Amino acid sequence: MFFSCIVIFSQKKIDIDSLQLKDTKELLGDDYGNIYLYKAKDLSFTKYDSVGRQLGKLMMTFPYKVQSVNNPLNIVMFSDNAQEIKFFDQNLNEIQKINLSPSFGFITAVYAEDLQFAWLIDDSNKTLIQYNFRSNSVINSFPFSINLQAIKDFIVYNNRVYILRENNFEVYNTKATLLFSAQMTRAKKLRRANEIINIFSDNLVMKFDGKSLTESFRNPDAKIVDKNTSGFLALIKDKLYLYNLK
Repeated sequence: MFFSCIVIFSQKKIDIDSLQLKDTKELLGDDYGNIYLYKAKDLSFTKYDSVGRQLGKLMMTFPYKVQSVNNPLNIVMFSDNAQEIKFFDQNLNEIQKINLSPSFGFITAVYAEDLQFAWLIDDSNKTLIQYNFRSNSVINSFPFSINLQAIKDFIVYNNRVYILRENNFEVYNTKATLLFSAQMTRAKKLRRANEIINIFSDNLVMKFDGKSLTESFRNPDAKIVDKNTSGFLALIKDKLYLYNLK
């Protein structure tokens, strides 16, 4: 069951040119006010400051999924096409690349837990793997015989596996026992903030506290939403807004 609450926000427009916002597929904001735009059309990833000045840009060969920019000193990306994880610094310079192909089957999703460990979902072997990429060693491997198709995102935290599909949010333990499930609409990504799991759809942010889902932000006109410590970001008609709590 969903529970909603009424929250009042103040709105601030972020001055990034609408042409630069056009064709944006992913929007992210770090905790220092910087904005990141990913465009699938040309596989570009661009960083802007809070007043719209471009700070860096990447042009990629393969599509990559950006895990998070909360720590802009260590931005993590994964490509299932290339079967590799890449790490970038605050200037979008590549600082590390990990090729997964020699050590695993087909990895369909990655969650970098910290600067040493990552969780991998190996679709070909139906396993959940805790991997120390610094020492190139497997710490744990769990049989994970669930449907691993169409996974949009996942997080592992406190022996729970949070899986997001486009139309469903699921929570498992490491034995692949389903603990919680809820329908979603056009879900896109998961983010963890301490004990809370945030779930992002096109125009909606929900939060899961371990027991129930609560709506924390909604704008029916938004195409993409994100969250940082300042508030909620929303892309509306090629204009970008920050909604702060009043």
